[in-house]
Amino acid sequence: MTAPVFTLGQLAERLCASLSGDATLSITGLAALQEAGAGQLSFLANPQYRKYLATTQAAAVLLTVADAEGFTGNALVVANPYLAYGQLSHLFDRKPRAPAGVHPSAVIAPDALVDSTASIGPGVVIESAAQIAAGVTIGAHCVIGARSQIGANGWLAPRVTLYHDVRIGQRVVIQSGAVIGGEGFGFANENGVWQKIAQIGGVCIGDDVEIGANTTIDRGALADTLIGNGVKLDNQIMIAHNVQVGDHTAMAGCVGISGSTKIGKHCMIAGGVGMVGHIEVCDNVFVTGMTMVTRSISEPGAYSSGTAMQPAAEWKKSVTRLRHLDDLARRLQQLEKRVAAVTPPADVSSDA
Repeated sequence: MTAPVFTLGQLAERLCASLSGDATLSITGLAALQEAGAGQLSFLANPQYRKYLATTQAAAVLLTVADAEGFTGNALVVANPYLAYGQLSHLFDRKPRAPAGVHPSAVIAPDALVDSTASIGPGVVIESAAQIAAGVTIGAHCVIGARSQIGANGWLAPRVTLYHDVRIGQRVVIQSGAVIGGEGFGFANENGVWQKIAQIGGVCIGDDVEIGANTTIDRGALADTLIGNGVKLDNQIMIAHNVQVGDHTAMAGCVGISGSTKIGKHCMIAGGVGMVGHIEVCDNVFVTGMTMVTRSISEPGAYSSGTAMQPAAEWKKSVTRLRHLDDLARRLQQLEKRVAAVTPPADVSSDA
């Protein structure tokens, strides 16, 4: 694949950016400030990397108005350099584009509907009554279960599995190893023996969703598990049956969401967060890494639990103190009672 080349002026026009420098300069790629070289465009989004601005070898840099002051190199001045970098990244993406058509080794049920513009890779299995819309790419060895639907321009990396009755919206990206619509963890206990409960719901995923590698989304026990529009899920996330995730919520790696939990819109769930089942989280909530959410959250804002990293010796002292908290609380209560018993009552006077 031939590397794309754009002039700095073309990129400025695409971003509606203010250009400072040579508009005819050729840009062949993107790189970090401290690593960029000739022909590469960089960006400054995090203040801790500002120290590299004076020595960068980048051909040009995406900068805010404030950071552009005093910078003598070529620059594209934008309100949000990181967003601008993200927009331009698609121009330099070298991911192969699969041609339309069905690979000879694919197995497709006679009653499945596959649009002629879709790309069906080697070893793909598409089961009965499944529907694949226009522009969809399905990578090698994916399995599309019975009656499942994939909306227009979706992209599935190799080895994605959709069970039956999974509905996926438009422009959805699913990375390798993801499993959508597996059976939820549903069992009833009878005299110490677990009896399986059939999971008869499905999974419904909105438009413009991205699902990371090895992430799992279980099907509902009765109603569907619901993932809203624009949701972004990192790698190795577990979403249990009947969970609902609101539009444009993002989750980092290794998050675990227990069954029937409802998460609002525009939430950010950091890595390693766990949530118990049957709770509700309102819109615009940020949960920091490794937090355990054990009750519903009804007010927007940031929430945390646990303790931050510290030297091991200090951590051991802290744990020792925590183990004695109950004893200290009891002793404090006893002391308060003793103080109350020996403290004379306040002098209360009244007019004759």
